[in-house]
Amino acid sequence: MNISLGNAIATIEARPETEPLVLVVDDDESVRLSICELLESVDIDTAGFGSTQALLDADILDRPGCMILDVRMPGASGLDFQTRLAANGISASIIFLTGHGDIPMTVQAMKAGAIEFLTKPVRDQTLLDAVNKAIEIDKERRAEQLTTKANMALYATLTLRERQVMEAVVRGALSKQIAFDLNISEITVKLHRSSVMRKMKTPFITHLVRAWQSIPADMRDDYRA
Repeated sequence: MNISLGNAIATIEARPETEPLVLVVDDDESVRLSICELLESVDIDTAGFGSTQALLDADILDRPGCMILDVRMPGASGLDFQTRLAANGISASIIFLTGHGDIPMTVQAMKAGAIEFLTKPVRDQTLLDAVNKAIEIDKERRAEQLTTKANMALYATLTLRERQVMEAVVRGALSKQIAFDLNISEITVKLHRSSVMRKMKTPFITHLVRAWQSIPADMRDDYRA
């Protein structure tokens, strides 16, 4: 399958849109148009495609929203597409819609993060409920990603000593213990802690803990190398 997922990843970060868009991928044109008409009837923007490759060629994976994927299509199946997206670090809220589903297929899709696995024909309200759920999950995921990026940028401004103090603080160590472990004075520990709180823009320790937890472990441990 000839897909340029590198460009897709770049556009996700470079061109975020505010209005959710539902991407409908089904090689059955009548099904595709029917779903698009249903969603547009409740003011949900949609875009339909006959294959996953056509979707990639459109270069709109950056839009918030969700995908409705047919499982079996010519070329890459919906399940294959889900796997490729995950392998390339692209998070997507996916609803699978199929007329040939089975239990192993459903389990595979759900374990890989699918929001719903629906069979054709599907009730309008069932599909609408699934779409609304998927859009909300996507919004929450994108908000978390923005928070993580912001915290990573702030964490990058900390000095080595400040990172050491931050880690100790979020693990619940007292200033006296931190001073002993780092062989510095308690006053110095308190100065570093104050600087960490200011740089991380966290007025409370609980906020600092949440910021720490959002930062990838490899970045948190980088100073140990």
